[in-house]
Amino acid sequence: MKDNLKKYLEEEILSSLDKLGIARREIVFDKPKEEKFGDYSTNIAMLLAKELKQPPRKIASDILERMKIDKAKISNAEIAGAGFLNFFAADPYCIARLEEILNEGSGFGRSAINSGLRANLEWISANPTGPLHTGHGRAAALGKAIANLLEWTGYDVTREYYYNDAGNQMNNLAKSVYARYMQIMDPGFEFPDEGYVGDYVKEIAADIYGRHGDKFRDNFDSEYFKSEGENHTFALIKKTLERMGIEHDVFFNESSLYDDGTIDRTIEELKSRSLAYEQDGAVWLRMPAEEGFQKDKVIVKSTGEPTYRLPDIAYHIDKVNRGFDLIVDIFGSDHGDTYKEVLYGVKCLGHDESKIKVIIHQMVTFRMGDESVKMSKRSDKVYSLDELMDDIGADATQFFFIMRGANTHLDFDISLAKERSEKNPVYYLQYAYARICGILRNAEVKLAGDSVKEKWLEALPGNEDEIRLIKVIDRFPEEVEQSAASLEPHKIINYLNELAESFHRFYHNNRVVDPDKPDVSRARLQLCRAAGLVFRNGFEIIGVSAPERM
Repeated sequence: MKDNLKKYLEEEILSSLDKLGIARREIVFDKPKEEKFGDYSTNIAMLLAKELKQPPRKIASDILERMKIDKAKISNAEIAGAGFLNFFAADPYCIARLEEILNEGSGFGRSAINSGLRANLEWISANPTGPLHTGHGRAAALGKAIANLLEWTGYDVTREYYYNDAGNQMNNLAKSVYARYMQIMDPGFEFPDEGYVGDYVKEIAADIYGRHGDKFRDNFDSEYFKSEGENHTFALIKKTLERMGIEHDVFFNESSLYDDGTIDRTIEELKSRSLAYEQDGAVWLRMPAEEGFQKDKVIVKSTGEPTYRLPDIAYHIDKVNRGFDLIVDIFGSDHGDTYKEVLYGVKCLGHDESKIKVIIHQMVTFRMGDESVKMSKRSDKVYSLDELMDDIGADATQFFFIMRGANTHLDFDISLAKERSEKNPVYYLQYAYARICGILRNAEVKLAGDSVKEKWLEALPGNEDEIRLIKVIDRFPEEVEQSAASLEPHKIINYLNELAESFHRFYHNNRVVDPDKPDVSRARLQLCRAAGLVFRNGFEIIGVSAPERM
């Protein structure tokens, strides 16, 4: 309905502009916040006021007079406020859309607007030094939902995980594992100050001792213990991601950029373009003030060790060269400024950085009542992502992490997430779907032997509650496209809340299953089915289950 009616209204307005001798232009429609202002609204008259040097209301009146309004599609058109043109969808047209929606079924909401395009989504990207903790949760949940959104609009999505298996963090992990290994034989063996003290380190050490005994006693093989630590922790990470319903297509190792010479070539190219220079034994990237930077930045330290900027620039160029039409990165707030330096480096080397979209998510505060939960991997009081799922379930974990915009601080109330009541936002939505499933099961008993008639639409009364619910249902494809375009999955949750409210109002005010009115019952059951399929499709996008019983 939305696409069809919007296209119809757009053509009629453009036709009016032709008749008025006004050049054609894009016509943008919005959904009015209040129902009394209709289903579609455009401010085209207000946008034309300066050009035509006329009052917006007069321009709106001239446009409306020349439109041929089809009453079978638009029941009313009016001018409101300073010059808005508001349009009301005709009830019979809305009702007729139900059959089309049901015929689309599980595909309702999908579109091909990005068909043929390739997207790369890189997120989480934690180094394999320990299990994922709750600090990784928001990025994990956001990436899962955004990848789904992109696929629902036609993108071919590559889900990617970038990590570094070298550097000081991995050295500390190797030392930590070795210390725990030695403590099995010598409890007094000193543990490194910067070591990782989680139980997983003891598990790795115990496994090594179980297989090799005292083979490595007083014999620290750094590469071996690093490899054992990496393999074990990556297995934990992948298991946690699998539990969240996340599977990556590519695991990209930073060290590969060094192994194949990419890093060296990047340095040489920066120098050859006078974008980098050597000073005090270090290599610096020029960061001009006209680009918004305050000073040049080091990309290779005097020790020969690169800073994060260099491999990140090379890595993003690699992604651009792989031919993706859209590249999405999800970073925490600590990357709020630094990613701009990386994009600048990509741009300087002649690559199209406009394809790269960066999502910065803000911090999450976790609470268990009044008690804050710590997240440090070097603490033995880690609250891991697995423990969070143990406490509240995978669905609540996924839902709570994405129910607010990524650029806002998130207060994660674990106690609320545990509740099995309508106070819990994910329970509220899943219960609405389960209620629909229950209604349909109940109908099979009470209307046994009755089947949907060919002209079932004619029996739908078309009252205010029914029409409102149909209009909300029919907005789903538009909501998906808009959420995907802005990379904001929380908008789907906002929409599903509106759908639940409309459904509950309809159900409260109307008897759905009435054996004395089988035709009306069948028609209303079809409306319930349409609402149910939108809940199910919406849940699939945001990454939670659709329970039929609760």
